[in-house]
Amino acid sequence: MRGILRVLYLAVLWAAAASVAAAQQPLTATDVLAEAVRATLQEQVAAGRAVVDTPIRTVDAGGHNVGIGLVRRTGPAQGGSAAHDKVTEVYYVMEGSGTLVTGGSLVNPERRQSANTTVTGINGPGVSGTTIANGVSRRIAKGDVVVIPAGTPHWWSTVDTPEIYYIVVRVDPERVVALK
Repeated sequence: MRGILRVLYLAVLWAAAASVAAAQQPLTATDVLAEAVRATLQEQVAAGRAVVDTPIRTVDAGGHNVGIGLVRRTGPAQGGSAAHDKVTEVYYVMEGSGTLVTGGSLVNPERRQSANTTVTGINGPGVSGTTIANGVSRRIAKGDVVVIPAGTPHWWSTVDTPEIYYIVVRVDPERVVALK
């Protein structure tokens, strides 16, 4: 009888381990092809706005979401400062240059409304401001990469070229931004 119970116990353990392994199958890779980036840039140019932040894809990366977007800004710098509560951003500058200010504190901070499409579809809850006080300024140009941790104020104080555009990778560990 003990032998049968032991075999049953081991079979249950094996089945549980197999089901856990099956549940942890690797996720499929997601491509964001150059054509999607080019098409997004064309849409942004056609929109004619000074600042356009367009999410291209937001995917489940296994325990967290990762978003890929394109941001286009025209010179001179326009747009306010921001700090995102939960989402880290990584910028890869594809064209142009400007001065990015990080750290310090937001001037005239206002909490974003939770139903705002920027909150639900782009970079999650956070605070917007007009500028930054006591931040660190650095010139960013084509080919540069900057990591902006969640909670860090950031703001483009200048755009030195007619336009700057950059890929933004958004790491969302609490899955506050909707999948796309």
